[in-house]
Amino acid sequence: MSISYEAICAFLYREARLLDDREWDEWLTCYALDVTYWMPAWDDDDEITTDPQSEISLIYYPSRDGLEDRVFRIKTERSGASTPEPRTSHSVTNVEIVEVRGDEVDVRYNFHTLNHRYKVTDQFFGAMFVTLRKDGDNLLIANKKIVLKSDYIRQVIDIYHI
Repeated sequence: MSISYEAICAFLYREARLLDDREWDEWLTCYALDVTYWMPAWDDDDEITTDPQSEISLIYYPSRDGLEDRVFRIKTERSGASTPEPRTSHSVTNVEIVEVRGDEVDVRYNFHTLNHRYKVTDQFFGAMFVTLRKDGDNLLIANKKIVLKSDYIRQVIDIYHI
């Protein structure tokens, strides 16, 4: 089984667009039920943490349930950090296929997100390490590790920032 580079890029661009368009329910369909969604923190030695079970993480959801809860809070205005919802613009660059294993492919890419809220524009950037899984005619994100390189932030970080 092979997944074309063009299909991978189209999937990643679509996921970013869904965040920008605030299409939360459609965005969730990009994720497998058993997805691990993890943004490690940087430790005092300028290394990223390696174990979300025993070290600090900026975001950690061991399944899609956590993402679904986050989306529910955003959509129902139960998230003070997300009210009002920011305007975002996600850029996906330097998409690189790292490894192919049967129905899965590991991909690394860079991201840059502009976030506008309360008349202030912030930016977030870093690298994504994603495992995409073929599911029939679709791709799903089975694992996502986000390395946020602009981690000195003045607000709560959320799924739409990255």
